[in-house]
Amino acid sequence: MMLAARSCFRSSAASVTRPRAGNDDCRQPWKTFMRFPSTQTSARRVEDNGGQFEQQEDLCLVSTQDGIQRIILNNVKKRNVMSLSMMRKLLSIVSAVDQTTKTIVISANGPVFSSGHDLKELRAHHGKEKHEEVFRACADLMCAVEDCSVPVIAEVKGLAAAAGLQLCASCDIVVASSDALFSVPGVNNGLFCSTPGIPLVRSVPRKIAAKMLFTGDPITAKEALQAGLVSSVVEKDLLEKETTRIAMRICEKSREVIILGKKFLRAQAQMSREQAYRNGSKTMVDNLALADGQEGITAFVEKRKPRWA
Repeated sequence: MMLAARSCFRSSAASVTRPRAGNDDCRQPWKTFMRFPSTQTSARRVEDNGGQFEQQEDLCLVSTQDGIQRIILNNVKKRNVMSLSMMRKLLSIVSAVDQTTKTIVISANGPVFSSGHDLKELRAHHGKEKHEEVFRACADLMCAVEDCSVPVIAEVKGLAAAAGLQLCASCDIVVASSDALFSVPGVNNGLFCSTPGIPLVRSVPRKIAAKMLFTGDPITAKEALQAGLVSSVVEKDLLEKETTRIAMRICEKSREVIILGKKFLRAQAQMSREQAYRNGSKTMVDNLALADGQEGITAFVEKRKPRWA
């Protein structure tokens, strides 16, 4: 189970200004500002990356450009809680990846990535059926992120707690700012974080996961990196630049090959060594049968850049 953690971070309806990169090869394509009204907070500036941000019931902002789809959690007033509405909205977006998308980046407006479930939805008066609905939606979302055909990157600043941490751990890559914190604090409020523990224990050594789950204590971005929960840590003002750099590197590759690779990478983790090698060998043969597989080899031999289909 997941809880909305108490945080030392102060929620604010103020927008977060996107850092602009310098004149280098990893320039970010963020260009314009767009405003979206909200029924819960005042209008906030959100810097677009050249594509069009669509208002997703004020909970998520979505933009796609050059193969990168950006999903921004936008419920700043409630610290981007994983409410039933938020989870359903994320699920609908992640499940509708089109053929032009090569990678997805999930980030958040405000000082908190996500504080976990909306505790108001877990009160007793809602009843067992409502609680089952909440956790069923949560499981569907996390599985959809893991099973998404293209790589999903979490861009994390501030606190990622309970269901927020669960979302991060379900992503393929996590880039965190140096001030980020990760926690599963449910035990502090009488509810063990059982479901966040599923991807957590698959991302970090069991004893580290156990300490986090049994104490509710957070770990820093540096500790998360050392444990394997996070892929890289950068200073806060470089976070978006680094995430964009990684996303652009993925977009340089063959989409077909990346999809094939992610599918096997996820599947082999559940296999025995022998099964993994059998399936890995088959995947390599299938990869060689792809037009892009042969194009890559030919380009290497001819000492040129590949031209992907």
